[in-house]
Order: sequence, then structure tokens, then C-alpha cells
Amino acid sequence: MAEPIGAPRVLLRALHDIMATKESAQARLNKIVSQIASNMVAEVSSIYLRRPDGSLVLYATEGLHRSAVHYTRMKRGEGLVGLIADEAIPLALPDASLHPSFSLHPETGEDPFHAFLGVPILRNGHMLGVLTLQNMTRRRYSEEEVEAMQTVAMVLAEFFASDDMSDLVEQRSQSVSTGPDRIVGVALFPKVALGQVILHEPRVTVTRLIADEPFMEMTALEEALDSLRIGIDEMLSRGDVARAGEHRDVLETYRMFAHDQVWVNKLHDGIASGLTVEAAVERNQNEMRAQMMRSSDPFFRERLHDLDDLSNRLLRILAGLAVTSVGEELKENSILVARTMGPADLLDYDRDHLVGLVLEDAGVSAHVTIIARALGLATVGGVTGIVNKVQAGEMIGVDGFSGKVHIRPPKKVVALYSDKIIHQKKQLAYYEGLRDKPAITLDGEEVALGMNAGLEIDLPHLDDSGATSIGLYRTELHFMISEHLPRLNELTKSYANVLKTAGERPVVFRTLDIGGDKILPYLRHAHEENPALGWRAIRFALDRPAIFRTQIRALLQASGGNNLNILLPMIADIWEIEQARELINREVDHHQKFKREMPAKIRVGTMIEVPALIWQLEPLLKRVDFISIGTNDLMQFLFAVDRANMNVAHRFDTLSLPFLNALAGIEKVARAQGVEVNICGEMTSRPLEAMALVGLGFRSFSMAPMAIGPVKAMLLGLDANDIRHYINQLLCDNVLNIRTALVRFASERKLDISGI
Repeated sequence: MAEPIGAPRVLLRALHDIMATKESAQARLNKIVSQIASNMVAEVSSIYLRRPDGSLVLYATEGLHRSAVHYTRMKRGEGLVGLIADEAIPLALPDASLHPSFSLHPETGEDPFHAFLGVPILRNGHMLGVLTLQNMTRRRYSEEEVEAMQTVAMVLAEFFASDDMSDLVEQRSQSVSTGPDRIVGVALFPKVALGQVILHEPRVTVTRLIADEPFMEMTALEEALDSLRIGIDEMLSRGDVARAGEHRDVLETYRMFAHDQVWVNKLHDGIASGLTVEAAVERNQNEMRAQMMRSSDPFFRERLHDLDDLSNRLLRILAGLAVTSVGEELKENSILVARTMGPADLLDYDRDHLVGLVLEDAGVSAHVTIIARALGLATVGGVTGIVNKVQAGEMIGVDGFSGKVHIRPPKKVVALYSDKIIHQKKQLAYYEGLRDKPAITLDGEEVALGMNAGLEIDLPHLDDSGATSIGLYRTELHFMISEHLPRLNELTKSYANVLKTAGERPVVFRTLDIGGDKILPYLRHAHEENPALGWRAIRFALDRPAIFRTQIRALLQASGGNNLNILLPMIADIWEIEQARELINREVDHHQKFKREMPAKIRVGTMIEVPALIWQLEPLLKRVDFISIGTNDLMQFLFAVDRANMNVAHRFDTLSLPFLNALAGIEKVARAQGVEVNICGEMTSRPLEAMALVGLGFRSFSMAPMAIGPVKAMLLGLDANDIRHYINQLLCDNVLNIRTALVRFASERKLDISGI
């Protein structure tokens, strides 16, 4: 058989010549598949294009029955072609009929063909179609053949994007409305901002696809990579990011990706297949974006985000453009809008004038979100289609509390946002004045207001907010932003810094709570249908005792002379407490054996977030020193509601009769046994809900730092005995709409429950 990859550039040039002719689109497609089949030494070459409903239609073929063109249609996900379109990855098989996804369409006449190779046709991460080869013999396609087909598919994608071919493929509307619009996304940082749109448009249009001199392309790539890496080094040395902290760790990880040899090798392969350096970068970027759009793993997506951002920066360097996507100086109150972006790209902007960030794709733990939080930007993510709905310079309002984004807001909404911002400034100044004042109700009941944290970058909020403690330190966040399993000395140093910053204020360290939507990229984790109910938190820790014991050892070493509070997450049964305490005791014995300084006191508590514990409270409380109620997960499990699913997340109310009864029951039993009880979660961060919790008897909260001021302000005007009698009466009377009743209670007593 002739060598199919001997002259990839010959094939690319032939395709380029065909595309440049003035023939009809169908005539050119027919010639293209014929040329591909001849060059690749295949009996069949076919192109399937995606339609708006997700189906795939045979648009051109060499080797199958021509009568099947425009007739053969595959539903979304159907057959091998549908599988390639769904997964956005190549598929090479020696005998296609043996694959479980194989689907035969008799009208095509493909019965005699066994070997199959298919690659996705991608542009900007979007699926345009599938390019396939078939042979009668049972043979394995080589990696070089797969590489060549991917290169051809990229050239075809640019061809289909041209004006005279665009009617063949599904086109996503690029039109931008001119009227007001509102979209609700995911609130990522609680702040309100109003300003003008700055579109983050780092993409460079690649017009030169086929290389004349591969050696020169390789040289250009190496020079651009050197420039990219130097630029990142310079950015890391700047004073505003040089200090230690999680944002620094994120950028160090980003620098590591710039040296990722797998990524660089893929760029080399693209050039070797006949592409220019720019086209090689774009092809690899398309493949990454397609995987990113289809992946549900937040950490895999975050890695792809970083590599996507590096590709953008590399393309700008190759084009001789500034590495920042904004060439002009930002105006006051600029709000950045982007599909996605890496942490380094955000730092390219002038932070003095940037007040907000809106992203189509980003979550709470995304690298760019960590940087945005460090910069204090009003941030909303998950805003689908935002880039196609706005134009640079337009006005936009961002509410980082509710997740609302107002595009081209009318005067009434502009006035509302302006008032919110003025109110926000006044309220922040007022809360600043309350910082050092104890949270004591009118009738003398003191309520401890601790803060939630999980990153060293959160620690300055301990003083800023006036928190009495770190009521919940989420230790998993350190693991989540690391590219490797943190070592003992690394953890010890981090925990010691937390305790040093806290000083005399208590710190509750929750042990590693991973699983569910928090997967560590460097640990193998099998796919789970219901990850929130699966192998997570204490279940993972007990199955991986070495990791758990390393964390306990680090906490013991960091806590010498201080009190150590260890909180165990996701406990569902008493035996889990006993096993965890046994592992903790082993580490205590080890610590004492080497005569290291012991913590002044060690307390072990458990989260109450699994409903099963409600019916084990009395024996449980005999085995722990304190408990902390996690309202987010307890609510989720009690009502069988996925809090990440926007279709059901707001269907049930935290101020509902069954949930408040459950909380009241836990508090009553804990108080009777003299066990300290804390309550945390989003519920504690809202003044109205916090008021209800005080009525149920809770006196120790942990919440977001920015919520402490509003909750404290409410408490200073509240009579605890008054709300206790009122809410007990509501529960006794089985009142269904408790929220409305509590709003009325607050209004009659002139309590401020609005927050910032």
C-alpha cells in the first residue's frame, strides 16, 4: 500500500485549490472527498455536517452510494459518527461493525467496509461535522493518518466558515440585540458594579493555514514560546502578585502549563502535518475547547481553560500584538466580559479601573475566580451567551450577590444600580464602624459570628470583617488549586500561617472534603452517577488513610501550643466517627513519641449534613466535642434536591417548616447534652435567615466574611427572646409560609434585613 502521509502538504494544497474555485458548494465538496480518498488511499471518504437540531447529514462521499447524500441522517449521538460528534475526539477502528455504537445505514452501501477512521470538524470549539475514511480490509490506521485527517478537518472547518459555504453548516447567531436584557448566572463574588463593557477578545483570526517552510514554522514557534514564558516570568515578579498566597500558587501552576511538553509536542505535530504555526496552535485550541465544553469535571476544565488562555497569548505573540487583549487604557468603572479566560489574562488589565467580571464559563473554584476575588471584583459566572449579547462600550450592571447581569439597562435599572452602589458604600462604611463591636442582641444574648475561609488570601478578611473566629476552614481548597498532592511540610506551613493570623481567635479546620463536584486532578477517581451521594469527604478519607493521617499530622505540627479543632465532614454513621478518631489518635501517639510540642487542647467535631445523623444524635454527641450544621448539604439531602441544578435548586425554601423543625430538633438535643453547636452555610449569611436561627436557639454562626456586617447590624436591633417566642409559635401552628411571616416580623420591628 502506498504511504498515505508522505505528502500531507500536497493534499492541503490540492484542497486549497479546490476551495478557491467558483464552482457550487456541492461540486467542491464532491471534489474534496475524492481528493482525500485518493491521497489517504481509502475506498471511502465522507463528510457529515451538523444541523441545528444536532443531527448529522451525509453531505458528500467518495465510495458510498451518491444517492445517500442529503438523505442519510443520523440523530444526535447515533452511530460512530454521532459518537465522534458528541465526544469531539477521533476514532480509529480496524472493524467498525464490532464497536457497540456501530449503526448500519443500508442506503449508503457501506456493508463491505470494515476499517473506519473519523475525526471531528471543529471551529472555535464548536462541532461543525465529522470527516470519515473507510476501507474494506481490516486494518489499523496509524497515528500519522489520524494526525493528517485532523489537519484536513481543520482546513475544512475554515472552508465551511467562509461566506459562500456558511449555509451548509449550523451557524450560531452572532447578532447583538440593541435593547435591554437581563441574564441570571452564578454569583461568584458578592459586590455590585455598574459600568461599561470591555470585551475580552483575545482570539486572533488565522488566515494562513498551509506552511511553505516547516522549518521556519518550527523556529517561529520556539521563539514565540520563549517570549510567552519570559512574559509570564515578568508578570510573576511584579510587586502586586509577587507576594505569597493562593493567587500566587495559581500563577505558578499557569507558568508550569507554559512548559507543558505534551502541549508543545501537539503543536510540533500540527506543524509537521503541514500547518503553519498559527494554524497548529488554533487546531490544538479547537480540540481543547471542544473537550472543555463537554467535560463535567471542573478540574479538567480548569486545566483546559489555562491551556486555552496560553494558546490565545501565543497567537497574539505570533501576530506581533500586545499580549493583553486591551490596547487602550481602561475608562473608569470598566466591566470585563468574556467567554472564559485564564488568571494571567485577567492580570493584564488595569485593576485601578476594572470593577467587575462576567464570564460565560467559570465556577467558584476556577483559577480566574480566585484571582478576581483577590482583586475584589464583582463577579458572575455561568452567564450563557453573554459575549454575543453585548458590544464594547455598552453599559452593564453586575450583581455579585444574586448573579443577575443587566445588559444595556434602562434608566430605571441604572438608577437602581447607582443607588445600590451608593448604598453599598454607605453600608460598608457603617459595617466598618461595627467591626469591633460584639454582636449582642437587645436583651443581652451574644452571638458569635465566625467566618468561612479556605485560602490564605481569605485571611485578611478576619480583621476586616470583625469575625470572632474562623468557624469553618475548608482545607480542601488548598488541595484543589495544587497541581500535585500537597506534601506534609507544605500543609504544616499553611496551617501554621492560618493559626498565626487568627491569633487568639479559634479556628475550626474541616478535614479534606473532596468528591462530589470537588475532584482532585492528580488523584484517580472513578466516574459516579450521583457524586454528591458517593465517594466523598470522610468516605474518601477512611479509604485513603495515608492522606487523612498526613493532614492530621500537619495540623498537629502546626498547632503546637494552640488549641486544635478538627471537624469531620459528611459523617453518616457513628462507626465513621470511631474510625476517624482511631486514625487521629494514632497520629497523636506518633506526635508524642517524637516529643513534639502538643496542641494545648484537641477537640474533634462532626458536620451534621447527612439526615441519618438526626436519628443518632444522642449517641453521636457522646463521641464528639462539638458539632457544626452544614445547612447547604443538609437542605440538599433532606429535600433530595441537587443544589447545583438550577431547575430544582430554588424549589424548596430554607425557611420551610420541615427544615426549621429539623434544625430546632438538633439544637435542642445538643443543648440538653451540653455540646457546643455551630451552624454554617449560605443560610447564615442572610440576615432574615440568621434572625430565624437565633429564634431557634443558635448562638454560634460561621458565614462569608462580607455577610458578618449585615448580620451583626440586624442582631444589634433584635430581641432574641421576642424572635424565639414568635418562631416557636409559627412552628407549633404549622405555618406554611414562614418566610412571609418573618419578613412581617422584621418590618414591624424596623430590623434591617436587606444586607448590603
